[in-house]
Parts: sequence; C-alpha cells; structure tokens
Amino acid sequence: MSVIEIDKLPPGVGEFVKKPVRVRAMQFTYPTSQELIDWVGANMGTPMKAKDGKSKAQVRILTLEDGAPGSSHQVEHIATEGDWIIQGTKGEFYPCKPDIFEETYQAVNNA
Repeated sequence: MSVIEIDKLPPGVGEFVKKPVRVRAMQFTYPTSQELIDWVGANMGTPMKAKDGKSKAQVRILTLEDGAPGSSHQVEHIATEGDWIIQGTKGEFYPCKPDIFEETYQAVNNA
C-alpha cells in the first residue's frame, strides 16, 4: 500500500478535523481499581491474564458496536494494562491505546 501525498487526494476524499467533544476517561491498571469497576459497571468483563504477553492483564469492554446482549453481532474490544477506557457522548464505553489517547485528548481544567 502506497502513501498518498496530502496534495494528491483522490476525488471525493476530503479533510476533516475532529470536533472538540468532552469525554470522560480512566486508565485501566492491574490490579483493577474499584473506582473503574464501579464506573464502567456491566460494560466491563472480568480482568484476566493478558494474551499479548506484554501486559499483565486484559479486560473486555462492551461498546455500542457489540449490539444487544446475546446478539450474534459481537466484536472483541479488549483493553490491556495502560489503555484508557473512554465514556463517549452517548454514555458508551470503549478502550483506547495510550499513544492514541495522548495524541487525541488533553485534560480539561475544571477550575
């Protein structure tokens, strides 16, 4: 796959800037804090040993993409230790890798 130069975008491809949207987030650590468990609630599975071998633990996060419980449309959204769990604008939760989180979000001063 080749990299397309920004000045040579294919017809119909536009450039966009993400709107400033305020979200809430908490970092997944192991052992998992009671605050995170209480906050995410039933949208978080049981933390278990990480399969990637780089982290101590991982946890499944149920998102809007998962559909209704028991749905045949199930997507695996896994947070590993250090990932951020974000609550979006519709109350949904989803994991985000730390480097992407730092690139995309900044803390809000609640003064």
